[in-house]
Amino acid sequence: MTERALRLGTRRSKLAMAQSGHVADAVRQLTGRPVELVEITTYGDTSREHLAQIGGTGVFVAALRDALLDGEVDFAVHSLKDLPTAQHPDLVLAAIPKREDPRDVLITGEGLSLDRLPKGARVGTGSPRRMAQLHAYARSHGLDLTCVPIRGNVDTRVGYVRKGELDAVVLAAAGLNRIGGTEELLGGLSAEHLPVDFMLPAPGQGALAVECPASNSDLVATLAALDDPQTRAAVTAERTLLAALEAGCSAPVGALADILADAPGHGQVVTEMRLRGVVGTTDGSTLVQLSTTGPVPTSYDEAAALGRELAAEMLAKGAAGLMGERL
Repeated sequence: MTERALRLGTRRSKLAMAQSGHVADAVRQLTGRPVELVEITTYGDTSREHLAQIGGTGVFVAALRDALLDGEVDFAVHSLKDLPTAQHPDLVLAAIPKREDPRDVLITGEGLSLDRLPKGARVGTGSPRRMAQLHAYARSHGLDLTCVPIRGNVDTRVGYVRKGELDAVVLAAAGLNRIGGTEELLGGLSAEHLPVDFMLPAPGQGALAVECPASNSDLVATLAALDDPQTRAAVTAERTLLAALEAGCSAPVGALADILADAPGHGQVVTEMRLRGVVGTTDGSTLVQLSTTGPVPTSYDEAAALGRELAAEMLAKGAAGLMGERL
């Protein structure tokens, strides 16, 4: 007798379907069971307001969580950066698979780059975090650019540049990589990966969250095989920093935890984790950017402690006064 298909809840967007499709393939290989994608429309998908206006936190997540709690789906896949930092009491973050590239990408006309944008360039992004860091970079490098709030899927955003309505847009590298067909999508345009030295990503950017009801212990145990411990440690530190700053995912906060290995020729022994964080005003006039380094966390508590430590240092430097959204 064939086992019932596992129902995977996903948003309807092209990117969400691609992300969920990758997880569905992994679960099929893991369990030998069929996996059915169940498309769910979230408030964030239907609202035309800018994310900063509707709060950002949870707007792409609530409907998926309702479907989980109502038994309409067995598990769900989220972009981790969209997930509220407080864990739902009846749900479990069963797996955080290996992270994709966390960086941001600047899409421009052919042959252009950030430093070669024309005077008065209009750069599309709906992210206060990106606005703060782009404007700060422009101020320090003598560039003249304006960030324009935009929304829409990857194709829509790239279309603004292709039609000449904007000089550039900023996207997450992970989304481009997961959708695939980048050459066809960007044909005739340039893509520049922005260094994390001046453009820290959103906490959890590039990582996926696989969530299921806490009551389904068998599925929780099965999905745990998809978990990547280093990714989980890194994003736990980043998201704890965000929570300790009392900020939501639409606040101008960037964070990235990465593993530091010994120098080449020494066996690449992983010894430390570095956590970097930034908070800034959206006009880029003020940034608080700090980092801390500690042993690679071996537990949730150790990773969270790294995030709280850096948050305390950033708050002491005035980070609280730079965030528009306080929860």
